[in-house]
Amino acid sequence: MKHLSILLIIISTLFLTLQHQAANVDYEVSMSEPHTHYFEVKMIIKNHEGNEVDIYMPTWAPGSYLIREFAKSVEGVSAKQNAKELNIEKINKNTWRIASNNKSEIVVSYKVYAYEMSVRTSFLDASHGYFNGTSIFMAYQPAQKENSKVTIHPYKDWKKVSTALPKAKGEKGFVYVAENYDILVDAPFEIGNHVTFDFTAAGVLHHVAMYGEGNYNIDTLKKDMTKVVEACTNVFGENPNKEYTFIIHNLTRGSGGLEHLSSTTLQVNRWTYSGSAYKGFLSLVAHEYFHLWNVKRIRPIELGPFDYSNENYTSLLWVMEGFTSYYDELLLYRAGIYTEEEILSKFSSSINSIENQPGNKVQPVAHASFDAWIKAYRPTENSYNTTISYYTKGSVVANMFDLMIIKNTKGKKSLDDVMKLLYNKYYKQESRGFTSEEMKKTLEEVSGLNLDDFYTKYINGTETFDYPTLFSYVGFQVEPLTENSLSLGVSLSGNNIRTVFRNSAAYDGGLNVNDEILAIDNYRFSDNYDEITEDKKEGDMLDILISRDNIIQTIKIPMKPRTIIRYYIFKAESATDEMKKLHEKWLMQL
Repeated sequence: MKHLSILLIIISTLFLTLQHQAANVDYEVSMSEPHTHYFEVKMIIKNHEGNEVDIYMPTWAPGSYLIREFAKSVEGVSAKQNAKELNIEKINKNTWRIASNNKSEIVVSYKVYAYEMSVRTSFLDASHGYFNGTSIFMAYQPAQKENSKVTIHPYKDWKKVSTALPKAKGEKGFVYVAENYDILVDAPFEIGNHVTFDFTAAGVLHHVAMYGEGNYNIDTLKKDMTKVVEACTNVFGENPNKEYTFIIHNLTRGSGGLEHLSSTTLQVNRWTYSGSAYKGFLSLVAHEYFHLWNVKRIRPIELGPFDYSNENYTSLLWVMEGFTSYYDELLLYRAGIYTEEEILSKFSSSINSIENQPGNKVQPVAHASFDAWIKAYRPTENSYNTTISYYTKGSVVANMFDLMIIKNTKGKKSLDDVMKLLYNKYYKQESRGFTSEEMKKTLEEVSGLNLDDFYTKYINGTETFDYPTLFSYVGFQVEPLTENSLSLGVSLSGNNIRTVFRNSAAYDGGLNVNDEILAIDNYRFSDNYDEITEDKKEGDMLDILISRDNIIQTIKIPMKPRTIIRYYIFKAESATDEMKKLHEKWLMQL
């Protein structure tokens, strides 16, 4: 036993020594002249490996599937070791190589221009600072699994810092710690003199940082956000966070939200806190909060560990974003915020949106997920004709799965059980993401259905769901009404064509995006299209005077109807008791 004890001491000492020698990186962020929009960053690299140290700036922000090239905003990169300047050169678009002759710590200094106000990027001006880590913190790959310390030096007049990272024990000022690089860049920072308040919901302490003036009422927000948090938590039966942070920017124009492990950033119009707009805000709260499970913990295997320099492709964004979009509406009904009429209107609106978009018959929802990097965030004037949103289409798919599961299990299970199984099996038990095939198997396990045909038709294909049959399971009728109206088939910005709808009169007749419509049938065109064409019949010719690249020309186009199908969902008068029971399971999970 004595020899064993000595061996254990040696092994323990060796482990602690190796652990102590592991490379790690600390950071300091300053903002001495916020009106210039520059964050000043120091990156302190300790116990680095070799004589060449490569550091890189990420190219994208997880949760927003677009290469944003954050290195474009970096300037003035320099490195010192023992106060001596080191040679540093850029070796590719986002990587710098530092020459070092010894193991002493290296201090890298650089500036980041931050003047893009979105939830995915960073912003600094005289009123506040906000940043996402992937656009601020360079990375040193050998240290990415090690902890980091982050020190924030706010501008002299600013007193508050809000972030989900815990404060470093025993440190004065704004010093925070992150377990690893993934955690570091997954916790945005708000810095300034913003309003803050707290509330507790589902046993979790929630911090709220409110930047900007707005018509919000703190007591109302506490009450309603508590309802949303608890409705989300009830799906899974537990909340994995002890604390959670909302950063909310009240602006003239919002950009939505972005999810993080223990926080979110929401950007909304400053006057959004009343009427129907307020319910839209609560839906956004529900969407991003639901992501703390679905995306941040329940995830495709491709989404973590992240490759921060390249695209991370997955065909499952219809689950990650689409299912979340379904729940962000459904949970507001469960929370008592939406009426039944309102939730049915939301569901029918999603159906009508996809079924009347030409791209829905071109791009399967799985393909929309995979191609998000090159299509979803880079829309063109023809995207409406060739693509579909994995958010909206995915929410409709989730709705159909929910109805099918409830029907086939006779109300014993629902889509909630799919989410719980994914959470418990792949996140809690196996600590990993799941494959596309495992997602399908999970749906089959809960529903008791073979989904081969469903996937062929609706996930990897573009067929139309049998809405009347699926909604009849829960005692509702779906009535598709076809509307035919004579139309050019364009969307306009002023007199300029922004979109030409596929197979429309304009599409067949040769009108182009960016054409300016000057006159129709010798009448000056403004917003009087209906008046000019009210007496026209199908096949009648329109003389359309346009300016194309400042060249005036006339195009003759025959009038053609545009077909719109609108689906209306309402309670069936002949609903059976069994249908009513399944209806309650669907909406209220009784």
